[in-house]
Amino acid sequence: MAHKKKLPQDPVTVTIESLSHDGRGVAHVEGKVVFIDEALPGETLEFVYTDSRKDYAEGKVAQLLTRSEHRVDPACPHFGVCGGCSFQHVDDGEQIHFKEALLQEQFRRIGKVEIPQIWQALTGPHWGYRTKARMGVKWVAKKGRVLVGFRERRNPFLAEIDSCKVMHPLVGENLLALGEMIAGLSIKDKIPQIEVAIGDREVVLAFRVLEPASDADKQRMREFGRQHEMSICLQPKGPDTIVPLDGEAEVIPSYTLVEQGVKFNFRPAMFTQVNYDINQKMVTRALEALELTKEDRVLDLFCGLGNFTLPLATLAGQVVGVEGDLPLVKHARENARLNNLDNVEFHVADLSKDVKDLPWCKQKFSKVLLDPSRAGAAEVLHNFKHWQPERIVYVSCNPSTLARDAGILVNELGYKLVKAGVMDMFPQTAHVESIALFVKK
Repeated sequence: MAHKKKLPQDPVTVTIESLSHDGRGVAHVEGKVVFIDEALPGETLEFVYTDSRKDYAEGKVAQLLTRSEHRVDPACPHFGVCGGCSFQHVDDGEQIHFKEALLQEQFRRIGKVEIPQIWQALTGPHWGYRTKARMGVKWVAKKGRVLVGFRERRNPFLAEIDSCKVMHPLVGENLLALGEMIAGLSIKDKIPQIEVAIGDREVVLAFRVLEPASDADKQRMREFGRQHEMSICLQPKGPDTIVPLDGEAEVIPSYTLVEQGVKFNFRPAMFTQVNYDINQKMVTRALEALELTKEDRVLDLFCGLGNFTLPLATLAGQVVGVEGDLPLVKHARENARLNNLDNVEFHVADLSKDVKDLPWCKQKFSKVLLDPSRAGAAEVLHNFKHWQPERIVYVSCNPSTLARDAGILVNELGYKLVKAGVMDMFPQTAHVESIALFVKK
Protein backbone atom coordinates (compact mmCIF):
# COMPACT_ATOMS: atom_id res chain seq x y z
CA MET A 1 0.00 0.00 0.00
CA ALA A 2 2.37 2.72 -1.22
CA HIS A 3 -0.13 5.59 -0.89
CA LYS A 4 -0.27 5.12 2.91
CA LYS A 5 3.16 6.81 3.27
CA LYS A 6 1.85 10.14 1.99
CA LEU A 7 -0.81 10.50 4.70
CA PRO A 8 -0.50 13.71 6.75
CA GLN A 9 0.61 12.76 10.27
CA ASP A 10 -0.66 15.80 12.17
CA PRO A 11 -4.20 15.86 13.57
CA VAL A 12 -6.64 18.10 11.68
CA THR A 13 -9.47 20.03 13.38
CA VAL A 14 -12.95 19.80 11.78
CA THR A 15 -16.63 20.15 12.67
CA ILE A 16 -18.77 17.17 11.66
CA GLU A 17 -21.57 18.11 9.23
CA SER A 18 -23.63 14.92 8.97
CA LEU A 19 -23.54 11.12 9.09
CA SER A 20 -22.85 8.91 6.07
CA HIS A 21 -25.19 5.98 5.34
CA ASP A 22 -22.81 3.63 7.19
CA GLY A 23 -22.80 5.84 10.27
CA ARG A 24 -19.48 7.66 9.90
CA GLY A 25 -19.08 11.37 10.51
CA VAL A 26 -18.77 13.49 7.36
CA ALA A 27 -16.50 16.55 7.18
CA HIS A 28 -14.70 18.47 4.41
CA VAL A 29 -11.01 19.36 4.38
CA GLU A 30 -9.86 21.59 1.53
CA GLY A 31 -12.92 20.62 -0.48
CA LYS A 32 -12.42 16.86 -0.09
CA VAL A 33 -14.93 14.75 1.86
CA VAL A 34 -13.56 12.86 4.87
CA PHE A 35 -15.38 9.96 6.58
CA ILE A 36 -14.45 9.75 10.25
CA ASP A 37 -15.22 6.70 12.40
CA GLU A 38 -17.18 7.32 15.61
CA ALA A 39 -17.73 11.04 14.95
CA LEU A 40 -21.16 12.64 15.41
CA PRO A 41 -22.83 15.63 13.73
CA GLY A 42 -22.09 18.97 15.39
CA GLU A 43 -18.95 17.74 17.14
CA THR A 44 -15.71 19.67 16.74
CA LEU A 45 -12.76 17.30 16.94
CA GLU A 46 -9.23 16.50 15.89
CA PHE A 47 -8.84 13.50 13.60
CA VAL A 48 -5.94 11.67 12.00
CA TYR A 49 -6.02 10.30 8.46
CA THR A 50 -6.21 6.52 8.06
CA ASP A 51 -6.55 6.53 4.25
CA SER A 52 -6.68 9.02 1.43
CA ARG A 53 -8.02 8.40 -2.07
CA LYS A 54 -8.62 10.58 -5.10
CA ASP A 55 -12.26 11.34 -4.24
CA TYR A 56 -12.39 10.95 -0.46
CA ALA A 57 -10.38 10.31 2.68
CA GLU A 58 -10.95 8.33 5.88
CA GLY A 59 -9.96 9.10 9.42
CA LYS A 60 -10.42 8.33 13.09
CA VAL A 61 -11.00 10.62 16.05
CA ALA A 62 -7.81 11.66 17.87
CA GLN A 63 -9.48 14.03 20.34
CA LEU A 64 -13.00 15.34 20.92
CA LEU A 65 -13.12 19.10 21.44
CA THR A 66 -16.89 19.22 21.85
CA ARG A 67 -19.19 16.29 22.59
CA SER A 68 -22.58 15.59 21.00
CA GLU A 69 -25.50 15.27 23.44
CA HIS A 70 -26.24 11.95 21.73
CA ARG A 71 -22.81 10.47 22.46
CA VAL A 72 -22.63 7.67 25.03
CA ASP A 73 -19.73 5.57 26.26
CA PRO A 74 -19.61 2.24 24.39
CA ALA A 75 -20.75 -0.68 26.54
CA CYS A 76 -18.24 -3.11 25.03
CA PRO A 77 -14.48 -2.87 25.67
CA HIS A 78 -13.78 -4.12 22.14
CA PHE A 79 -15.79 -1.40 20.39
CA GLY A 80 -13.69 0.43 17.81
CA VAL A 81 -11.40 -2.53 17.11
CA CYS A 82 -14.03 -5.20 16.40
CA GLY A 83 -15.95 -4.53 13.19
CA GLY A 84 -19.15 -6.16 14.42
CA CYS A 85 -20.66 -2.88 15.72
CA SER A 86 -20.33 0.70 14.52
CA PHE A 87 -22.91 2.57 16.63
CA GLN A 88 -22.24 1.87 20.30
CA HIS A 89 -21.15 5.50 20.79
CA VAL A 90 -24.67 6.73 19.87
CA ASP A 91 -27.59 6.64 22.30
CA ASP A 92 -30.38 4.20 21.44
CA GLY A 93 -32.99 6.82 20.56
CA GLU A 94 -30.63 8.66 18.24
CA GLN A 95 -29.71 5.41 16.46
CA ILE A 96 -33.39 5.10 15.50
CA HIS A 97 -33.63 8.77 14.45
CA PHE A 98 -30.56 8.35 12.23
CA LYS A 99 -32.06 5.27 10.57
CA GLU A 100 -35.42 6.98 10.03
CA ALA A 101 -33.73 10.04 8.51
CA LEU A 102 -31.63 7.81 6.26
CA LEU A 103 -34.77 5.96 5.08
CA GLN A 104 -36.52 9.25 4.23
CA GLU A 105 -33.44 10.61 2.46
CA GLN A 106 -33.01 7.45 0.35
CA PHE A 107 -36.71 7.40 -0.64
CA ARG A 108 -36.48 11.05 -1.67
CA ARG A 109 -33.13 10.87 -3.49
CA ILE A 110 -33.22 7.40 -5.07
CA GLY A 111 -36.95 6.65 -5.39
CA LYS A 112 -38.22 10.22 -5.92
CA VAL A 113 -40.95 9.35 -3.39
CA GLU A 114 -41.92 11.12 -0.17
CA ILE A 115 -42.87 8.95 2.81
CA PRO A 116 -46.30 10.35 3.84
CA GLN A 117 -46.28 8.73 7.26
CA ILE A 118 -43.37 7.33 9.25
CA TRP A 119 -44.40 4.08 10.91
CA GLN A 120 -43.51 3.99 14.59
CA ALA A 121 -40.13 2.23 14.86
CA LEU A 122 -40.23 -1.35 16.13
CA THR A 123 -37.73 -1.64 18.97
CA GLY A 124 -36.61 -4.44 21.26
CA PRO A 125 -33.58 -5.52 23.28
CA HIS A 126 -30.45 -3.47 22.52
CA TRP A 127 -27.97 -6.12 23.72
CA GLY A 128 -27.70 -9.91 23.66
CA TYR A 129 -30.24 -10.13 20.83
CA ARG A 130 -28.23 -11.88 18.17
CA THR A 131 -29.11 -15.55 17.69
CA LYS A 132 -27.40 -16.21 14.35
CA ALA A 133 -23.79 -15.46 13.41
CA ARG A 134 -20.88 -16.76 11.42
CA MET A 135 -17.85 -16.28 13.62
CA GLY A 136 -14.25 -16.43 12.44
CA VAL A 137 -11.73 -18.66 14.22
CA LYS A 138 -7.94 -18.20 14.14
CA TRP A 139 -5.08 -19.91 15.97
CA VAL A 140 -2.48 -17.19 16.65
CA ALA A 141 0.75 -19.00 17.51
CA LYS A 142 2.55 -15.84 18.68
CA LYS A 143 -0.13 -15.23 21.30
CA GLY A 144 -0.68 -18.91 22.03
CA ARG A 145 -4.43 -18.48 21.81
CA VAL A 146 -7.34 -19.11 19.50
CA LEU A 147 -9.36 -16.02 18.58
CA VAL A 148 -13.12 -16.45 18.08
CA GLY A 149 -15.22 -13.55 16.85
CA PHE A 150 -15.56 -11.00 14.08
CA ARG A 151 -13.16 -9.16 11.79
CA GLU A 152 -11.52 -5.93 12.81
CA ARG A 153 -13.08 -2.74 11.57
CA ARG A 154 -11.82 -2.04 8.00
CA ASN A 155 -9.37 -4.93 8.26
CA PRO A 156 -9.38 -8.55 7.15
CA PHE A 157 -7.85 -9.72 10.47
CA LEU A 158 -9.88 -11.30 13.23
CA ALA A 159 -10.38 -8.94 16.20
CA GLU A 160 -9.00 -10.10 19.52
CA ILE A 161 -12.18 -10.13 21.62
CA ASP A 162 -13.10 -11.94 24.84
CA SER A 163 -16.85 -11.41 24.68
CA CYS A 164 -19.59 -9.99 22.46
CA LYS A 165 -22.39 -7.95 23.95
CA VAL A 166 -24.76 -8.10 20.98
CA MET A 167 -24.55 -11.90 20.68
CA HIS A 168 -26.91 -14.00 22.77
CA PRO A 169 -25.06 -14.29 26.13
CA LEU A 170 -24.95 -18.11 25.97
CA VAL A 171 -22.39 -17.66 23.19
CA GLY A 172 -21.32 -14.02 23.55
CA GLU A 173 -20.10 -14.48 27.14
CA ASN A 174 -18.30 -17.75 26.35
CA LEU A 175 -15.95 -16.74 23.53
CA LEU A 176 -12.85 -17.02 25.73
CA ALA A 177 -13.82 -20.50 26.94
CA LEU A 178 -14.60 -21.49 23.35
CA GLY A 179 -11.15 -20.32 22.20
CA GLU A 180 -9.45 -22.19 25.04
CA MET A 181 -11.31 -25.38 24.16
CA ILE A 182 -10.30 -25.09 20.48
CA ALA A 183 -6.67 -24.34 21.46
CA GLY A 184 -6.51 -27.84 22.99
CA LEU A 185 -7.57 -29.61 19.77
CA SER A 186 -5.17 -31.33 17.38
CA ILE A 187 -6.92 -29.43 14.53
CA LYS A 188 -6.86 -26.03 16.28
CA ASP A 189 -5.43 -24.39 13.11
CA LYS A 190 -7.84 -26.22 10.77
CA ILE A 191 -11.08 -24.56 11.93
CA PRO A 192 -11.76 -21.34 9.97
CA GLN A 193 -15.27 -20.57 11.22
CA ILE A 194 -18.17 -21.51 13.45
CA GLU A 195 -21.81 -21.17 12.43
CA VAL A 196 -23.85 -20.16 15.48
CA ALA A 197 -27.56 -21.01 15.50
CA ILE A 198 -29.60 -20.35 18.62
CA GLY A 199 -33.23 -21.39 18.85
CA ASP A 200 -35.77 -20.72 21.58
CA ARG A 201 -34.24 -23.49 23.67
CA GLU A 202 -31.24 -24.80 21.74
CA VAL A 203 -27.70 -23.59 21.05
CA VAL A 204 -26.02 -25.26 18.08
CA LEU A 205 -22.44 -24.55 17.00
CA ALA A 206 -21.32 -25.97 13.65
CA PHE A 207 -17.52 -26.06 13.35
CA ARG A 208 -16.16 -25.89 9.79
CA VAL A 209 -13.29 -28.44 9.82
CA LEU A 210 -10.67 -28.58 7.05
CA GLU A 211 -9.28 -31.86 8.45
CA PRO A 212 -11.08 -34.63 10.35
CA ALA A 213 -11.23 -34.26 14.12
CA SER A 214 -9.48 -37.01 16.15
CA ASP A 215 -11.38 -39.08 18.71
CA ALA A 216 -9.72 -37.05 21.48
CA ASP A 217 -10.82 -33.81 19.73
CA LYS A 218 -14.40 -35.04 19.56
CA GLN A 219 -14.34 -36.01 23.23
CA ARG A 220 -13.03 -32.54 24.18
CA MET A 221 -15.76 -30.87 22.10
CA ARG A 222 -18.42 -33.13 23.54
CA GLU A 223 -17.42 -32.30 27.12
CA PHE A 224 -17.40 -28.58 26.34
CA GLY A 225 -20.84 -28.85 24.76
CA ARG A 226 -22.25 -30.65 27.81
CA GLN A 227 -20.70 -28.13 30.22
CA HIS A 228 -22.10 -25.12 28.33
CA GLU A 229 -25.38 -26.74 27.17
CA MET A 230 -24.45 -26.40 23.51
CA SER A 231 -24.81 -28.94 20.76
CA ILE A 232 -21.61 -29.12 18.71
CA CYS A 233 -21.62 -30.25 15.08
CA LEU A 234 -18.90 -30.66 12.48
CA GLN A 235 -19.03 -29.34 8.92
CA PRO A 236 -16.42 -31.02 6.69
CA LYS A 237 -17.58 -29.40 3.43
CA GLY A 238 -20.65 -27.29 2.39
CA PRO A 239 -23.54 -26.36 4.71
CA ASP A 240 -25.40 -29.58 3.85
CA THR A 241 -22.56 -31.65 5.42
CA ILE A 242 -23.21 -30.45 9.00
CA VAL A 243 -23.42 -33.52 11.28
CA PRO A 244 -23.54 -33.99 15.06
CA LEU A 245 -20.48 -35.41 16.89
CA ASP A 246 -20.37 -39.23 16.84
CA GLY A 247 -23.03 -40.74 19.04
CA GLU A 248 -24.80 -37.43 19.73
CA ALA A 249 -28.42 -37.03 18.71
CA GLU A 250 -29.04 -34.28 16.17
CA VAL A 251 -30.37 -31.17 17.87
CA ILE A 252 -32.63 -29.19 15.54
CA PRO A 253 -32.97 -25.57 16.61
CA SER A 254 -36.43 -24.02 16.40
CA TYR A 255 -38.15 -20.72 17.09
CA THR A 256 -41.83 -19.98 17.64
CA LEU A 257 -43.91 -16.99 16.61
CA VAL A 258 -46.09 -17.08 19.70
CA GLU A 259 -48.64 -14.52 18.49
CA GLN A 260 -49.40 -16.60 15.37
CA GLY A 261 -48.84 -19.99 17.01
CA VAL A 262 -46.34 -21.11 14.36
CA LYS A 263 -43.16 -23.08 15.04
CA PHE A 264 -40.13 -23.27 12.73
CA ASN A 265 -37.38 -25.86 12.69
CA PHE A 266 -34.20 -24.85 10.90
CA ARG A 267 -30.68 -26.07 10.17
CA PRO A 268 -27.70 -24.13 11.58
CA ALA A 269 -26.48 -22.63 8.27
CA MET A 270 -29.95 -21.65 7.02
CA PHE A 271 -31.03 -18.01 6.87
CA THR A 272 -33.19 -16.94 9.80
CA GLN A 273 -33.75 -13.48 11.27
CA VAL A 274 -31.11 -12.74 13.92
CA ASN A 275 -33.38 -10.95 16.41
CA TYR A 276 -36.38 -13.00 17.56
CA ASP A 277 -38.06 -10.16 19.45
CA ILE A 278 -38.08 -7.85 16.42
CA ASN A 279 -38.93 -10.72 14.07
CA GLN A 280 -42.14 -11.40 16.04
CA LYS A 281 -43.11 -7.71 16.02
CA MET A 282 -42.27 -7.46 12.31
CA VAL A 283 -44.40 -10.47 11.31
CA THR A 284 -47.33 -9.12 13.36
CA ARG A 285 -47.00 -5.67 11.76
CA ALA A 286 -46.83 -7.14 8.23
CA LEU A 287 -49.95 -9.27 8.80
CA GLU A 288 -51.90 -6.32 10.23
CA ALA A 289 -50.89 -4.07 7.32
CA LEU A 290 -52.07 -6.63 4.75
CA GLU A 291 -55.59 -6.75 6.31
CA LEU A 292 -56.03 -10.42 5.47
CA THR A 293 -59.29 -12.33 5.09
CA LYS A 294 -60.11 -15.89 4.03
CA GLU A 295 -60.91 -14.47 0.55
CA ASP A 296 -57.25 -13.49 0.01
CA ARG A 297 -54.75 -15.28 -2.21
CA VAL A 298 -51.36 -14.06 -1.02
CA LEU A 299 -47.97 -14.28 -2.69
CA ASP A 300 -44.86 -14.31 -0.47
CA LEU A 301 -41.72 -13.60 -2.51
CA PHE A 302 -38.20 -14.46 -1.27
CA CYS A 303 -40.00 -16.51 1.38
CA GLY A 304 -37.01 -18.42 2.80
CA LEU A 305 -38.06 -20.85 5.53
CA GLY A 306 -41.61 -19.47 5.44
CA ASN A 307 -41.07 -16.94 8.26
CA PHE A 308 -43.94 -14.86 6.81
CA THR A 309 -45.62 -17.52 4.63
CA LEU A 310 -46.84 -19.74 7.46
CA PRO A 311 -48.19 -16.88 9.61
CA LEU A 312 -49.93 -15.54 6.47
CA ALA A 313 -51.54 -18.95 6.00
CA THR A 314 -53.14 -18.74 9.45
CA LEU A 315 -55.27 -15.80 8.24
CA ALA A 316 -55.52 -15.90 4.43
CA GLY A 317 -57.39 -18.32 2.18
CA GLN A 318 -54.43 -19.44 0.07
CA VAL A 319 -50.70 -18.58 0.25
CA VAL A 320 -47.94 -19.19 -2.30
CA GLY A 321 -44.31 -18.86 -1.16
CA VAL A 322 -41.47 -18.52 -3.67
CA GLU A 323 -37.75 -18.80 -2.89
CA GLY A 324 -34.58 -19.48 -4.89
CA ASP A 325 -32.87 -21.81 -2.39
CA LEU A 326 -34.10 -25.42 -2.69
CA PRO A 327 -33.01 -26.59 0.82
CA LEU A 328 -34.91 -23.66 2.35
CA VAL A 329 -38.03 -24.52 0.34
CA LYS A 330 -37.87 -28.18 1.41
CA HIS A 331 -37.62 -27.01 5.00
CA ALA A 332 -40.50 -24.57 4.54
CA ARG A 333 -42.68 -27.45 3.28
CA GLU A 334 -41.70 -29.54 6.32
CA ASN A 335 -42.57 -26.64 8.62
CA ALA A 336 -45.96 -26.22 6.92
CA ARG A 337 -46.67 -29.92 7.65
CA LEU A 338 -45.36 -29.53 11.21
CA ASN A 339 -47.90 -26.73 11.76
CA ASN A 340 -50.75 -28.55 9.94
CA LEU A 341 -51.12 -25.73 7.42
CA ASP A 342 -52.55 -27.16 4.19
CA ASN A 343 -53.51 -23.89 2.44
CA VAL A 344 -49.91 -23.04 1.57
CA GLU A 345 -47.64 -24.13 -1.29
CA PHE A 346 -43.98 -23.42 -1.99
CA HIS A 347 -42.08 -23.09 -5.27
CA VAL A 348 -38.39 -22.82 -6.10
CA ALA A 349 -37.58 -19.98 -8.51
CA ASP A 350 -34.72 -17.55 -9.05
CA LEU A 351 -36.52 -14.22 -8.64
CA SER A 352 -33.66 -12.28 -10.22
CA LYS A 353 -34.64 -13.93 -13.54
CA ASP A 354 -37.78 -13.67 -15.69
CA VAL A 355 -40.44 -15.85 -14.01
CA LYS A 356 -43.57 -14.90 -15.99
CA ASP A 357 -43.88 -18.30 -17.71
CA LEU A 358 -43.91 -20.25 -14.44
CA PRO A 359 -47.37 -21.61 -13.53
CA TRP A 360 -47.60 -19.88 -10.12
CA CYS A 361 -46.69 -16.55 -11.72
CA LYS A 362 -49.66 -16.75 -14.11
CA GLN A 363 -52.11 -16.79 -11.19
CA LYS A 364 -53.71 -13.71 -9.63
CA PHE A 365 -52.97 -12.50 -6.08
CA SER A 366 -54.88 -9.99 -3.96
CA LYS A 367 -51.96 -9.25 -1.60
CA VAL A 368 -48.19 -9.58 -1.90
CA LEU A 369 -45.45 -9.65 0.71
CA LEU A 370 -41.81 -9.47 -0.30
CA ASP A 371 -38.63 -9.66 1.76
CA PRO A 372 -35.69 -9.71 -0.68
CA SER A 373 -31.94 -9.77 -0.04
CA ARG A 374 -29.83 -6.60 -0.18
CA ALA A 375 -30.09 -6.56 -3.99
CA GLY A 376 -33.83 -5.76 -3.77
CA ALA A 377 -36.61 -6.97 -6.06
CA ALA A 378 -36.43 -4.88 -9.24
CA GLU A 379 -36.55 -7.89 -11.62
CA VAL A 380 -39.78 -9.28 -10.22
CA LEU A 381 -41.70 -5.98 -9.99
CA HIS A 382 -42.94 -5.87 -13.60
CA ASN A 383 -45.09 -8.95 -12.80
CA PHE A 384 -47.25 -6.76 -10.52
CA LYS A 385 -49.01 -5.48 -13.66
CA HIS A 386 -50.40 -8.99 -14.11
CA TRP A 387 -51.06 -9.85 -10.43
CA GLN A 388 -52.71 -6.49 -9.62
CA PRO A 389 -52.55 -6.90 -5.82
CA GLU A 390 -54.51 -4.38 -3.73
CA ARG A 391 -51.86 -4.30 -0.99
CA ILE A 392 -48.11 -4.82 -0.92
CA VAL A 393 -45.91 -5.07 2.15
CA TYR A 394 -42.19 -4.79 1.37
CA VAL A 395 -39.66 -5.76 4.06
CA SER A 396 -36.08 -4.73 3.36
CA CYS A 397 -32.57 -5.00 4.83
CA ASN A 398 -31.23 -2.29 2.50
CA PRO A 399 -32.98 1.11 2.35
CA SER A 400 -31.38 2.11 -0.97
CA THR A 401 -32.84 -0.83 -2.94
CA LEU A 402 -36.17 -0.45 -1.12
CA ALA A 403 -36.19 3.23 -2.17
CA ARG A 404 -35.38 2.31 -5.78
CA ASP A 405 -38.14 -0.32 -5.87
CA ALA A 406 -40.61 2.06 -4.17
CA GLY A 407 -39.91 4.50 -7.02
CA ILE A 408 -40.87 1.80 -9.54
CA LEU A 409 -44.05 0.83 -7.65
CA VAL A 410 -45.20 4.45 -7.20
CA ASN A 411 -43.96 6.20 -10.34
CA GLU A 412 -44.44 3.39 -12.88
CA LEU A 413 -46.91 0.81 -11.54
CA GLY A 414 -49.62 3.02 -10.03
CA TYR A 415 -49.21 2.23 -6.34
CA LYS A 416 -49.45 4.69 -3.49
CA LEU A 417 -46.93 4.57 -0.66
CA VAL A 418 -48.98 4.67 2.56
CA LYS A 419 -46.23 4.48 5.15
CA ALA A 420 -42.74 3.22 5.83
CA GLY A 421 -40.60 2.83 8.92
CA VAL A 422 -37.59 1.17 10.48
CA MET A 423 -37.31 -1.92 12.66
CA ASP A 424 -34.42 -2.14 15.09
CA MET A 425 -33.28 -5.61 13.99
CA PHE A 426 -29.58 -4.77 14.47
CA PRO A 427 -29.07 -2.29 17.35
CA GLN A 428 -25.52 -0.88 17.78
CA THR A 429 -24.86 -1.31 14.04
CA ALA A 430 -25.60 0.86 11.02
CA HIS A 431 -27.74 -1.89 9.40
CA VAL A 432 -31.25 -0.66 8.66
CA GLU A 433 -34.19 -3.07 8.48
CA SER A 434 -37.30 -1.38 7.15
CA ILE A 435 -40.87 -1.99 6.05
CA ALA A 436 -43.18 -0.18 3.61
CA LEU A 437 -46.88 -0.50 2.76
CA PHE A 438 -48.22 0.23 -0.76
CA VAL A 439 -51.84 0.20 -1.89
CA LYS A 440 -53.32 0.23 -5.38
CA LYS A 441 -54.44 3.73 -6.38
